[in-house]
Amino acid sequence: MRRLLLLCAASLCCTTGLNAGDLKMQFVFDGNVPAAKPIDVNRDQEFCGKHGLTDESLVINPKNKGIKNVIVYVYTGRGGSDLPESPEKNTVHELANKNCRFEPHVVVAQVGDTLKVTNPDPVGHNANLNFLKNNAANLMIPAGQEKVVKLTESEPAPIPVECNIHPWMKSYVVVLDHPYAAVSDEDGNLVIKGLPNEELVFRVNIEAADGSLKEVIVDGKKQEWKRNRFEVDIKEGVNDLGVVKIQPNQLKMP
Repeated sequence: MRRLLLLCAASLCCTTGLNAGDLKMQFVFDGNVPAAKPIDVNRDQEFCGKHGLTDESLVINPKNKGIKNVIVYVYTGRGGSDLPESPEKNTVHELANKNCRFEPHVVVAQVGDTLKVTNPDPVGHNANLNFLKNNAANLMIPAGQEKVVKLTESEPAPIPVECNIHPWMKSYVVVLDHPYAAVSDEDGNLVIKGLPNEELVFRVNIEAADGSLKEVIVDGKKQEWKRNRFEVDIKEGVNDLGVVKIQPNQLKMP
């Protein structure tokens, strides 16, 4: 009976992720915060022009300098981490053409998930999905309609999505073969949950990054992230890297 209880406890521990670790970090702009650059709305001005659209390639919170929409994920490509196979979750992710911008700016999905592209606007949009492994598609989305795309392959990098009708509209779709990814919020914070307890390679994507992040300041110490990658030996519980400062000379300012 005691052996059975121990086996059940071990099984429960594995299924609830009690031995897993979380990676926590905050991305901060290490300079004077630039004013948001307004979009030149030259299409459907009557509708699109009333939303105060700004360039979203670099979104910085003026209150705490947090950088929004930074993507961090476990890198499993060449030289990356070797993860066990993850079961498919079959999640449906909505990417809306809303108020003449994509919402959200970044969609993080797993192989087996579905991307539902919607258009609640009264004007027509399209979504040009420039996939490398999944079937590329240029979807016309009339007002009030939607299109569905099945994600069957992992992608080697975040994939841009563009609206050819309204050229300022851009977003990204990340398709991975595992669930270990996160996107920073309006304060620059992100958490990747349930990571295995081992040394893992992570990859960072900042849309406005001018090439590789050669030097960053992590919790007050300088580091070099070659090819936008860094390694962390994940321990059980919260692994807090603290504040990651990104210098202006490593970004393309809007």
